[in-house]
Amino acid sequence: MTHEVVDTLISPENLKSVDTLISPEGRLEVLSKAEVTKLLDTSKAGLYDIFRKCALAVLNSGSSIDDGKELMERYASFDISILQRERGIKLDIRGAPGQAFVDGKMIKGIHEHLFAVLRDIVYVHFDVTDNPKFDLTRSDGITDAVFHILRNANVLQPQRNPNLVVCWGGHSISRLEYNYTKQVGYALGLRELDICTGCGPGAMKGPMKGATIGHSKQRLSGGRYLGISEPGIIAAESPNPIVNDLVIMPDIEKRLEAFVRTGHGIIVFPGGAGTAEEILYILGILLHPENAEIPFPLIFTGPAAAREYFTQIDQFIGVTLGEAAQRRYKIIIDDPDAVAREMVAGIQQVRAFRKAHSDAYYYNWRLKIDPEFQKPFKPTHENMRNLKLHRGQEPHLLAAQLRRAFSGVVAGNVKEEGIRAIEQFGKYEIQGEAAIMGPMDALLQSFVEQSRMKLPGKAYVPCYTIVQ
Repeated sequence: MTHEVVDTLISPENLKSVDTLISPEGRLEVLSKAEVTKLLDTSKAGLYDIFRKCALAVLNSGSSIDDGKELMERYASFDISILQRERGIKLDIRGAPGQAFVDGKMIKGIHEHLFAVLRDIVYVHFDVTDNPKFDLTRSDGITDAVFHILRNANVLQPQRNPNLVVCWGGHSISRLEYNYTKQVGYALGLRELDICTGCGPGAMKGPMKGATIGHSKQRLSGGRYLGISEPGIIAAESPNPIVNDLVIMPDIEKRLEAFVRTGHGIIVFPGGAGTAEEILYILGILLHPENAEIPFPLIFTGPAAAREYFTQIDQFIGVTLGEAAQRRYKIIIDDPDAVAREMVAGIQQVRAFRKAHSDAYYYNWRLKIDPEFQKPFKPTHENMRNLKLHRGQEPHLLAAQLRRAFSGVVAGNVKEEGIRAIEQFGKYEIQGEAAIMGPMDALLQSFVEQSRMKLPGKAYVPCYTIVQ
């Protein structure tokens, strides 16, 4: 299986670490003393650890590392601090990855992403987490918090007609699949649609690359390539260089909600456990009885070689969530133009529906998201063992439990905290009804055999055991 290669050419010279002092551009030019103190606080109550990890991930753009633990260990001497100066703040960076620089100067896109990280970490902590205005124990409070984080990042643009397509798919995909994602992105760009992804490599980068060419041919300026990440995953999926709007949400659940609230339709390319998690998330939402009449175009697509992949996904959904879930998406194989045309038609329905109900184009307030999809799930060994993986519950609630199972596998594969937990306590045990666990085991095994769990170059050792 030939895999997508990193387009950035990283020479041995670029691998050298760099020390630098940089100033912000744009909104975040000053910080309060309290904000600086919290950002430099290395205790568990401080923000330094999360700021350092996210900053290093951004500076590591273009690397082939998809292991948060490995990244932190490779750049163990990396350090970042904030200096208060007469004209504002500066970031003092020590031991940064050399590929973030050209002739000693930081690449502009990486510079922008670095301050997007700082902006979001500061805002989330001081204006959301520590703000009694947001009741994060309530569903509507969480949705409001997601809205304010996105608004603060200036990605909610009320003057635009609906045109934002969310593209999901794996970071470890074949070159054939990667080229196909670019073809779909190109077809979307020609139709003046913008792209939102998880911001990393593979199926997250390909649609953006294709769309840039489509936009250029249509002489469009201001094309949007929105990347949404979260602290636990960003080290494994460093922002790709095409992302021109980067947002760091506080956890995976708010990241997923940001996708479905801002996007006007979703395209799913082949991927691994993370893609399965995303599919179960959106299907669980669409299966909620209150969302039955809300249009939301959802398309699964890939090249001809991915036909069997989507057959397996479709069968797994049928066995676990039933025919009602299968009716909420369309599978289009090896036809980028058909995908784009179907998405345009779907977004036209979204626009008409929202206009008829006086709902905002830029944020999907009407969509009902059950609290089970919003509560942050910590994939501890105990929590993974206690998942309710049986069919004696409403389909949208089963989807929430299945989503958590795949989320745990992602954590054990690529997140620093999850990898360390597996090293300390052994594999996660995932148990449930045999009729569900058998197909889940087969699906996960197919991801392993197709090298979808990790980037190539390493032997994959499963972080989980299926117990029937």
